[in-house]
Amino acid sequence: MHENAREKIARFIKAKEPAEIVFVRGTTEAINLVAYSWGLRNLKKGDEVLVSLMEHHSNIVPWEILSKMNGFTIKYAKVNNDGTLNYEDFESKFSSKTKIACLSHVSNVSGVVNDVKRIAKVAHDHGALMLVDGAQSVPHMAVDVKDLDMDFLAFSGHKMLGPTGIGALYGKKELLEKMAPFQGGGEMIKEVSFSQAKERCDISWNDPPWKFEAGTPNICGGIALMEAIKYLEKISITEVLKHEKQLAEYAVKRMRECSKVTLHGPADLSLRCGIIPFSVEGLSSHDVALFFDNYGIMIRSGFHCAQPLHQVFKLQSSARASFYIYNTREEIDRFIEALKEIEQV
Repeated sequence: MHENAREKIARFIKAKEPAEIVFVRGTTEAINLVAYSWGLRNLKKGDEVLVSLMEHHSNIVPWEILSKMNGFTIKYAKVNNDGTLNYEDFESKFSSKTKIACLSHVSNVSGVVNDVKRIAKVAHDHGALMLVDGAQSVPHMAVDVKDLDMDFLAFSGHKMLGPTGIGALYGKKELLEKMAPFQGGGEMIKEVSFSQAKERCDISWNDPPWKFEAGTPNICGGIALMEAIKYLEKISITEVLKHEKQLAEYAVKRMRECSKVTLHGPADLSLRCGIIPFSVEGLSSHDVALFFDNYGIMIRSGFHCAQPLHQVFKLQSSARASFYIYNTREEIDRFIEALKEIEQV
């Protein structure tokens, strides 16, 4: 059943074969796997890694840690004031020194959808790889890794109706075959034999993807993720996105009735998914979240693990309303009622 789950995930994102799917704890571990299994051995002083300023910390911190170890340079592509990617700046930063470009498919703060296919083409034209953070895209829209031509895709199960502690890394098989293991232990080896002459063990690695899955796998998590995907496929992933966008459009329309509420992100909602960052005049995002909590409404508050993007927005923090398949227009009406009460504080 666990291996069936791998096959289901591969089909869901249109991978060529199940061997291109590595089970991980989530998006964070997937990006770290790429950083250490590929980056540690392929990035050196003089090389460059290209990252955008809208990235989740999971797509910034591993590269910063590694750059201090290996001495390569990280270049950060600018984000426009409305939260959209500055494509011209991103593309202008590519050079013969660029080895990998890292970009979120969808911003977890603003919901902005990035044209990762466009950036992947530029990356490949410069001989670089493309890593995509798909934590906010795979659960919400159809993703075809072959069509988008990404080299790596990371995503988490808990954002797509699955449990926490399970996710997947997609990697092109030819890349996974050349990469060294991320962790050592059981399962990830073919053979470990003691050499009397050398007085040490000779080790040969297992084939991908098992080469990257040391120890007892999260069997329950993998199977649960497969069931979540079956559920989403039954609904249709295109219907999921359609429903989210309808809710977001309705919510934005209602939120504009509020005089002390400021919406962040692009005004053109066609550029976004079902995520709405906002602030209320005179209140911190945490105050706003606590107020909503008293009404039984859950939102996010803080940096959302994307502090550089908040610096672009010139915000100390933000509140974030986000929608999925289980949300309704009636819940948005309740949200607006509470929001109008918050305005009176």
